[in-house]
Amino acid sequence: MKGIAVAGSILIDRINDIEKYPEAGELTKILAIKSATGGCVPNVAIDLKRLMPELDVLAIGKVGKDADGILAKDILSAEGVDVSGITEGDERTSFTEVMSEVGGQRTFFTYPGASDDFGYSDIDFESLDCKMLHLGYYLLLKKVDGGDGELILKEAKRRGITTSIDLVSENSDRYSVIIPSLKYTDNLIINELEAGKLTGIDPSDDNLEAIAKRLMELGVRERVIIHKKELGILLSERGLTVIGSYELPGGFIKGTTGAGDAFCAGALLGIYENKSDREILELATLSALGALSAPDAVSGMSTVEELQKLTKGLGRKEICL
Repeated sequence: MKGIAVAGSILIDRINDIEKYPEAGELTKILAIKSATGGCVPNVAIDLKRLMPELDVLAIGKVGKDADGILAKDILSAEGVDVSGITEGDERTSFTEVMSEVGGQRTFFTYPGASDDFGYSDIDFESLDCKMLHLGYYLLLKKVDGGDGELILKEAKRRGITTSIDLVSENSDRYSVIIPSLKYTDNLIINELEAGKLTGIDPSDDNLEAIAKRLMELGVRERVIIHKKELGILLSERGLTVIGSYELPGGFIKGTTGAGDAFCAGALLGIYENKSDREILELATLSALGALSAPDAVSGMSTVEELQKLTKGLGRKEICL
């Protein structure tokens, strides 16, 4: 078995540049429109290919039989990602209409579409040949949340595949639907807010180790990785590892879109290469740095060697938990 498969949400972002967001009943002019891929599968898969171009990366998800579905597959293919794991459904491809004020805030309108219908039956396990399977964006995928996520991970484990998951941040009481999947999850990669919601423990820095230990008790098999703006932590059988984020000069951050997915991609690559716990966190934070250097999710990503050039002269935040 070889490579990493990334499964979950695939969507198209249509970014509409506008002068200002209108009040109810008002009209505003769209100045420009551009389209890009979004969701866990495109973001993480493209990041992985850019970090290590020789790595085999398989995209698994569902799109519609429409132009957006073709666009999503074309973009992934152009990056060297294998799209043979993407199926087509009767629903249209998931999309988000982004209203972006010039120099201001963004407002998002999303249509769940085909990704909401993605589930266990969309994966051809008989032909699946990968060392790792990452299932992304729990709480955004209806079938995955409804039990298919557990089935996917259980079958992957039965076939000897290393598993990992991540979530989307949601202010709700639905986090309990994720718990049954944890016993089939080797690596859990989430932010501190999601970790707090998942355990019911306040996600202050003082509590992060206790939260990670609780997540291991709930079933996570190998590693709990929690990231936030200032730091990343990893808990495994070898103990707790903590690393501070890079100290960045003013003006370095061009955008935060995709930073969490980039962190996830770096962590997955570190795990794939059997790196130490500290090296996994170093690679994850390096990848996040790439995302922060550009306004969109993936254009700042490059090879590990190229990203390391960005860190020249940069220190890390001092962290004491």
